[in-house]
Amino acid sequence: MPRAKPVETTTLLVKNMVCNRCIRVVREELENIGVDVRSVMLGEVVIGGTLDREKKGKIAAVLRENGFELIEDRRVRTIEQIKHAILKLVYEEDLEHHPPAKYSAYIAEKVGQDYHSLSTLFSSVENITIEQYIILQKIERVKELLKYGELTLSEISYKMGYSSVQHLSNQFKKVTGMTPSAFKNMVQNARTPLDKIALQR
Repeated sequence: MPRAKPVETTTLLVKNMVCNRCIRVVREELENIGVDVRSVMLGEVVIGGTLDREKKGKIAAVLRENGFELIEDRRVRTIEQIKHAILKLVYEEDLEHHPPAKYSAYIAEKVGQDYHSLSTLFSSVENITIEQYIILQKIERVKELLKYGELTLSEISYKMGYSSVQHLSNQFKKVTGMTPSAFKNMVQNARTPLDKIALQR
């Protein structure tokens, strides 16, 4: 009996996918217009079959309606891959096992390109270095952990790969203008949406 021919798939990169809710929305919206969705991850969707102009137009339109964007420019695609490698590093990995000196190797491996060229591209397009972007994401994660209230500042410091509580506190204050303790004690401590983060001057 002849073996079934594997179905061809197409990988799409999507801008502004920064949370699990985004993954759910993208999957549901694409399935609603009849797209054969195979998998959805942060910033990436794999669909069955090839992508003709009509299907591409429908996908792009439904993504725009929900605040997302289909990425086609090669440089923008690379930038998004860098950002999502960083998001995965900060939100899914144990940073205590990823010292800062190894961040560059981690990102280069995930994106599949030389780190120096990635760093140059990122800085020229985003007007911020990869290192600064990582710091901003780490601080957002620290804010989240402080809001949960399940870990001490010392435990958060260790979990996020800081050398000491003082190191975390200094970096937190430099970015936010307040200490971690002051932030935790605020009644309303709204977090910045991940796709809106910009370096505070």
